[in-house]
Amino acid sequence: MAMALLLTCSMAEGKKKVEKQELWPNGEPMAEWFRDTTKVKVQDLGRQYVLTSYGVRQGTTDIQTKQIQAVIDKAASEGGGVIVVPKGTFYSGSLFFKQGTHLHLQEGAVLKGSDRIRDFEIRETRIEGQTCKYFVALVNADGLDGFTITGKGTIDGNGESYWEQFWIRRQWNPQCTNKDEMRPRLTYVSNSKNVTIQDVRLINSPFWTNHVYRSDHVRYLDLYIYSSTQDIKGPSTDAVDIDVCHDVVVRGCYMNVNDDAVVLKGGKGTFADQAPENGPCYNILVEDCHYGTVHGCMTLGSESVHDWNVIMRRCHADNTNNVLWLKMRPDTPQHYEYVRVEDFTGNCRNCLLVRPWTQFYEKKEREDMPLSQCNDITFKNIKMECGVFFNVTGSDKYALKQFTFEDIDCKDFAKEKAFSKRPIENLQLKNVIINGEEVTL
Repeated sequence: MAMALLLTCSMAEGKKKVEKQELWPNGEPMAEWFRDTTKVKVQDLGRQYVLTSYGVRQGTTDIQTKQIQAVIDKAASEGGGVIVVPKGTFYSGSLFFKQGTHLHLQEGAVLKGSDRIRDFEIRETRIEGQTCKYFVALVNADGLDGFTITGKGTIDGNGESYWEQFWIRRQWNPQCTNKDEMRPRLTYVSNSKNVTIQDVRLINSPFWTNHVYRSDHVRYLDLYIYSSTQDIKGPSTDAVDIDVCHDVVVRGCYMNVNDDAVVLKGGKGTFADQAPENGPCYNILVEDCHYGTVHGCMTLGSESVHDWNVIMRRCHADNTNNVLWLKMRPDTPQHYEYVRVEDFTGNCRNCLLVRPWTQFYEKKEREDMPLSQCNDITFKNIKMECGVFFNVTGSDKYALKQFTFEDIDCKDFAKEKAFSKRPIENLQLKNVIINGEEVTL
């Protein structure tokens, strides 16, 4: 009898545990890793190598790339450890971290990028949905397990001169691409796992701020990510570009950049789905973030192939163009599915924007070109002021299916009635209040 009772209790506890299991939008269980909010403790990472103890000088504008890289190499050769940037400003070009090494910036420390592109190496890298030779980032980590960036200090991309040169080039050639004006990124993590970047200030990147490629179990925690959105704006300074990755968390971050905040990428072009260097993004969790001025809080595209199980929740936007932006490239086969936006407040131009994206469009002939599609997109518990709540454009190049809007209370300043145009198959509305009135189909 006692054994039966124990078994019953055990089954009840197991059932309770299962009921508490959080699920991704497609119904798959979310791993416990996503619930872990533990921060990295720098004292647990091994010996600390303070830059100034190894001949690196602060208070000079000299570029000290070789000196800083020598400290990284020394730490790696001695079994690993933490490269500590002490209080002060240290100028550098491209740095390459190795297995077992980490970066820690003390409060008041600034690792500042050179404003000369010559100080950044050209290597095969990943940029704008393509693998090619291009300039690497200020901080680079490739093929690492457990790499971390910690501390209350700042990584400053020193981007203003790069931005100014970009806008001058655009005046001369309006069709110039982002790559035409040579610019480094701030951080680039590739082919890595178990990565954490936490607490630091990441500012003034010349190009994308954080780029992660072909990596998994990556966390961006409590970061301050900023580039100028006034005067000389920082072009294409995306906050976090997630490229062919899975199991990624962006939590508690403040993002104010002159482009999109969190962007999912994976390749572009008519045959992008067949290229081995391209691929999907899935199991992406963005939560408890605060957006200043950004183009899109979450953007799928412009270089995406297949994205699924994406959640953005408990966030606030001060001034965003779009909460969720689904960029549909007519020259690329794309599939966005199982995306959920919930518990969102603030102000936006568009809550949902779906339309063709034709920037630097280059379609080739392909007889078996798949029809792009978006399906199982959900907005729940949204309370915002919007220029347009529902801004969705249909096309014969893609299909839209299974969009759900639930518990919505928004002001919509558009003249057209919300959902008057709905090129979506199986659109569902549940308790949708727009401008004080319930909307039904």
